[in-house]
Amino acid sequence: MTVMRKNAEASLSRFTVPLMDLFGLSRWLATLIVLAVLAILIAAVYWSFHSAPPRTLTMTSGPPGSTFETNAIKYRDILQTHGVTLKIVPSQGSLENLARLKDSKSKVDVGFVQGGVTNAPGNRNPVSLGSVAYQPLLVFSQSANPPRLLSELKGKRLAIGPQGSGTHALAVALLELNGISDTNGPTKFVDVAGEDMANALIEDRVDAVFLMGDSASRQVMRKLLNYPGISLVDFVQAEGYVRKFSYLNKIDMPEGYIDFGKDLPTHTIRLLSPTVELLARPDLHPALSDLLIEAARTVHGVPTMTARKGEFPAPLEHDYPISADASRYYKTGKTWLYSKLPFLLASIVNQILVAFVPILVVVIPGIRLIPALYKWRVRLIINFRYRTLLRLEREVTEELPANQRKDLLTRLAEIEDAVNRMKVPASFGDQFYGLRGHINFVRSRLVDPVNAD
Repeated sequence: MTVMRKNAEASLSRFTVPLMDLFGLSRWLATLIVLAVLAILIAAVYWSFHSAPPRTLTMTSGPPGSTFETNAIKYRDILQTHGVTLKIVPSQGSLENLARLKDSKSKVDVGFVQGGVTNAPGNRNPVSLGSVAYQPLLVFSQSANPPRLLSELKGKRLAIGPQGSGTHALAVALLELNGISDTNGPTKFVDVAGEDMANALIEDRVDAVFLMGDSASRQVMRKLLNYPGISLVDFVQAEGYVRKFSYLNKIDMPEGYIDFGKDLPTHTIRLLSPTVELLARPDLHPALSDLLIEAARTVHGVPTMTARKGEFPAPLEHDYPISADASRYYKTGKTWLYSKLPFLLASIVNQILVAFVPILVVVIPGIRLIPALYKWRVRLIINFRYRTLLRLEREVTEELPANQRKDLLTRLAEIEDAVNRMKVPASFGDQFYGLRGHINFVRSRLVDPVNAD
């Protein structure tokens, strides 16, 4: 330990001695400055790593085969080209996704959540990176006379999506508005999901199914749209539902959109559609926020039945506030650095800038200020000694009594002793020795006033 201590003291002396010689600093002050610089450098290195965007993200998606999972895979492929790994965690849908995002202990960073789904438990409020798509509710019915109103489904066997999905939550809200539930009447909610929902309707195990992107795949929906005898419910009261639920939108499926040759559908069908929001934890790194929105533009910016090209993603604020980073992106795009360099290279450069530019701009001038303050203090002390010397000299006269002359010599010795104990930088050597010479001059006047004049 003794050897290590001596080596540490020797290493420290290599930095403190030049400060002491150059600025006339005391050993403790020079040591304090060196230790402060080392602490700042260590903090800068730590912050450079801490401020770097993570190379791995976790997304909560949806059931296997759902639109949510399909889009999550597209995000993963895009982020991979930028050196970021996206881990996809399946879920039951929007409600479970929201619960994971609201749980501060969850490892989930981002996920899709259907508008209107807000009642998930949790102690953290996620932020929105924007709305990324319309997600229309498709209600399919197997009957000779398709229901015109949802209230006509009372007493039927209904598949409304798995618990935890946005489909289930929206279906329950709409059915309850029509006085339908599975607790106080003949209506029965059948627990089927995914591919089995279509089979259940085809095989007459249910009378109607409610489908959305977080509970079924596009293939399942297309299968039902093309199946003979199965019709898609036209929400003739769509305008009223939109007024009732602020998160819903009225969407039209044009005649012939599914199959122009077969004229499917045979007329324009009105649908209800919430938007899907891309939610993230509130402390998501700004660079990753930009990267996710950029991926969303690629995935969701294409024209679809429900949206025009470039309509999504959009900073539409519904249940959760748009994050500050997302707002900045929608207004001005990516930050300058990330817009000019590849993501990984921009991350490295950003680390250096974030950690070390403040040192160059603020800390180094601050450290340089310490010697300047020390010199200012030395100058004040020298001036103070000169003032006391000047006051003493004004009392020196030829007729001064011996006892007063002796008293002045004592005071002069005290001034000289204080000056001799001063530690001054070499740059103040002329003033220091000049002060000592003036002390001797005043002493000569006190000892031999005639010859001194």
